[in-house]
Amino acid sequence: MFGRDLPWRKSRDPWLILVCELMAQQTQVSRVVERLPGFLQQFPTPTALADQPVGAVIQAWTGLGYNRRAVNLHRAAAWIRDEHDGRIPSNRSELLNLPGIGPYTARAVRVFAFEYDDGVVDTNIARVLARLGNRQLKASEVQQLADDLVPVGEGWAWNQALMEVGALLCRSKPTCEACPLQPDCAWNTARARAAKTGDPGAPDPAKRSAKVSTKQSTFDGSDRQGRGRLVKALAQSPVGLGQLATMMGWPDQVARARQVASTVVADGLATFDGQTYRLPS
Repeated sequence: MFGRDLPWRKSRDPWLILVCELMAQQTQVSRVVERLPGFLQQFPTPTALADQPVGAVIQAWTGLGYNRRAVNLHRAAAWIRDEHDGRIPSNRSELLNLPGIGPYTARAVRVFAFEYDDGVVDTNIARVLARLGNRQLKASEVQQLADDLVPVGEGWAWNQALMEVGALLCRSKPTCEACPLQPDCAWNTARARAAKTGDPGAPDPAKRSAKVSTKQSTFDGSDRQGRGRLVKALAQSPVGLGQLATMMGWPDQVARARQVASTVVADGLATFDGQTYRLPS
């Protein structure tokens, strides 16, 4: 199989897979590769992580972004410890019962750790499937199609390969000439036909198709940036109320800083005693 040499492809450890999947959501793969070894050294099992305060997990997660994932991982680990004797289940419904674990992550754990023949649909695979059929897909359609296409007994290799096609070749600006799926791609055929006739048609079916990500709003100056600055600062030391607005990058927007900080507290990423923000214990 062509593609990237990624550490989680050499393992079937369900805990490693679960951690990787949560880390990789909206985070560059290169950053996950860099941070994964240290994180797993600190928290080698679900029980080891669950036994630590959530603040320690948030601190270890700092820099990966979308810090709520650290809280979700802590909650899931506690559930695994308490309800499954520290073992990650392979049953889909039991995986979905884990706090913060959605359909994609449940299927990814089943496929990449336990080698079930489920279809995994991330944004890369969703883009490939829409282009293969040359039509926009609804959420139920893309998942059913992904399930139907998995060759029996080949769920792990099939999903890995399809994910790589989407990540490396079938990108927003595709490299169709290098794609092994080119002969079977209805959109590629339509594009070639349009090129011959001068027809400006063959619009990209992946745009607005289910589970294909769209461009995010600007990060600089956003509430997300302020939240990230607060969590990063808390990983070093508590933050007093008087420091808050300046630390979040909004020295003249005290009300905004306090409002955004309240969402950090509501998400379980910090505590506030009326004067000081801290990582939760």
